[in-house]
Amino acid sequence: MHTLPDVRLRRIYDEPTADDGIRVLVDRRWPRGVSKVRAQVDEWCADVAPSDELRTWFAHVASRYEEFEARYREELKEPGRAHALGHLLDMGAHDRLTLLTATRDVDRSQAAVLYDLLTAGA
Repeated sequence: MHTLPDVRLRRIYDEPTADDGIRVLVDRRWPRGVSKVRAQVDEWCADVAPSDELRTWFAHVASRYEEFEARYREELKEPGRAHALGHLLDMGAHDRLTLLTATRDVDRSQAAVLYDLLTAGA
């Protein structure tokens, strides 16, 4: 039986905790005001992030989230992004995986879409 990964969502601005496991930034751009030392990121997986075009269109407008999620799930089928998603799934098979984003509304972000996919077994 395949065990689903233990995945958490957090903002990169939150202090790291000892039980974060593997900390992965899933944003396309490095967040402002956060040093790489302070962030304690194990990996920056920009390849899994939405395209600049989709990110700009979405602009974190709550009423666009459903459409954003559908479009982003389609983008995740592209070879490079699908490979990056598989890499996240592989990492999550070995340790807790904490997906990090700079987004204020973590529950309506690409990290939330990734969380849903990873905890469903992608």
